[in-house]
Amino acid sequence: MTYSEYGDPSTLELTDAPLPKVGPGAVLIRVERAAVNPVDWKVMSGGLDALMDAVFPIIPGWDVAGVVEAVGPDAPEFAPGDRVASYGRKDVLHGGTFAEYVALPATSVAAIPDGVDVDAAAGLPLAGLTALRSLETLELTGQDTLLIHAASGGVGHLAAQLARERGATVIGTASPRHHEKLEAIGVTPVAYGEGLVERVRQLAPEGVSAVADFVGGAREETLALLAEGGRHVSIADPSVEEAGGRWVWVRPDGARLRSLLEKVAAGTLHVDIDRTFPLAEVADAFEVSMGGTASGKLLIDATR
Repeated sequence: MTYSEYGDPSTLELTDAPLPKVGPGAVLIRVERAAVNPVDWKVMSGGLDALMDAVFPIIPGWDVAGVVEAVGPDAPEFAPGDRVASYGRKDVLHGGTFAEYVALPATSVAAIPDGVDVDAAAGLPLAGLTALRSLETLELTGQDTLLIHAASGGVGHLAAQLARERGATVIGTASPRHHEKLEAIGVTPVAYGEGLVERVRQLAPEGVSAVADFVGGAREETLALLAEGGRHVSIADPSVEEAGGRWVWVRPDGARLRSLLEKVAAGTLHVDIDRTFPLAEVADAFEVSMGGTASGKLLIDATR
């Protein structure tokens, strides 16, 4: 799937493209699944044009799981036939993962452990690495009470599980229909919207020691709920840096991704999947993602 100019999902079209070249330190992956992230359609709209160069036509997509088809020189970590996954963001927008094949640096690729299915492996990379980076930036410990804005979303649900694994107390905002989902992983849910500050104060009268914002537009509530000396991060609102917080991006990192995949294999981390679309229906998947109605990851099946 490609787009030849910035725009909405209607600009996407199914096209033929040359097989990607496999340079030094790279691997060619035969894509089985890719995953949709909100950044994919934000990029397509031109939202990162000020930060990243683009070479049209662009194949969107940064998450992938599949099988190594070939390796380039100086990539001894992998061999043809290996099951792998990757958060495959590159420095230039051009060759993404919504395709039959993608070539990626070996350093951003992780072997998929036995017992992890291709759907979970594809849905994990960007969301999981972002969640992990957020908690590392917060220096979260078991002594913390963490408030997560959008705790039932792709990043939030993974961050909540990782935070609980560290022993932290977690309060998560979500719509009421997702409260049971959060309770199942040991998170205390609260409804977002008007009255949020008061609802959280009932649970944490002294405030919370850490906040992770995975939705944006929550800066004032965050500041109202932080205890003295509290830390906060956002992946959606760079203005938090004006208020002592950190705006979090995440780099491709095969080693860290492998550690997350091992948690999935061990059963301590679960990746929620909403539904899967054929490759030709990426535009439909984008529309669902933009509507905010998905209750888990949206996947692209590149084999059909």
